[in-house]
Amino acid sequence: MRREANGSMTTSSEAQLVHFTSSDGTRLGARRHGRGRPLLLVHGTGSDHTRWAPVLPRLAERFTVYALDRRGRGASGDGPAWSIRQEVEDLVAVLETIGGRVDVLAHSFGAARALEAALLTDRMRRLVAYEPGGVRLPGGHDGPGRVLPRLRELIEAGGREETLLTFMREVVRVPDQELALLRSRPSWPGRVAAAHTVVRELAASEEHEPPFEELRRLQLPVLMVEGSDSPESLRRATEYIHQLLPNSRLAVLPGQRHAAMDTAPDLFLDEVIGFLAGE
Repeated sequence: MRREANGSMTTSSEAQLVHFTSSDGTRLGARRHGRGRPLLLVHGTGSDHTRWAPVLPRLAERFTVYALDRRGRGASGDGPAWSIRQEVEDLVAVLETIGGRVDVLAHSFGAARALEAALLTDRMRRLVAYEPGGVRLPGGHDGPGRVLPRLRELIEAGGREETLLTFMREVVRVPDQELALLRSRPSWPGRVAAAHTVVRELAASEEHEPPFEELRRLQLPVLMVEGSDSPESLRRATEYIHQLLPNSRLAVLPGQRHAAMDTAPDLFLDEVIGFLAGE
């Protein structure tokens, strides 16, 4: 099967693996599961499509799920150049190639890019944005600037896992118990393999100016999600964007942080599916 739009879609001999072509010619891979209305899953920094494994079975009962590998990891290429703008264009290409109206569930850095993609396409039906990451708020934010030099040194020395662990501990502030859970998941090797993308995404986020004024005019229904125990910087960004959006509501997950899909999947899915079930 092949369909042309702003991107192109092909299916490989493995029926579940779907490829799209972005605006710069880069092939992007996604795993397709289930049956129903289309739902695109967009992961954050330092992971790949496998980060959704704990919640995928229940989502696939209700949706045709496309679990995307963002560029530079998994089944996706990396293209001739990288930028935040290109990440946004990747999502637009995927959405327009899937066709129709598509629900989107996005996490962290992926959530920030999904919000920007919503300004460039009318293909989103509803968007769940879980703690958009790397968002520079007016007046500054608690960015990773102090950690970036060390992350660069670690990745240049080949310390992929140590790069990822440092990012998790010092930027996302994942507690040790939760980090141990993440390291036990089958998705951990994919996270380590994608560690080289961490530095560029953090560095670009430090310089990127989010389109806050444009978001004020976005009529798309959006569910902003945060954990009650998440780092203050992530909660502040989530709540700031929630206040900007004219058609948004905020869900606070009690006792959770930045990875409720791992630590409280049923709680997380109750909020997500309840919102996406709306017309």
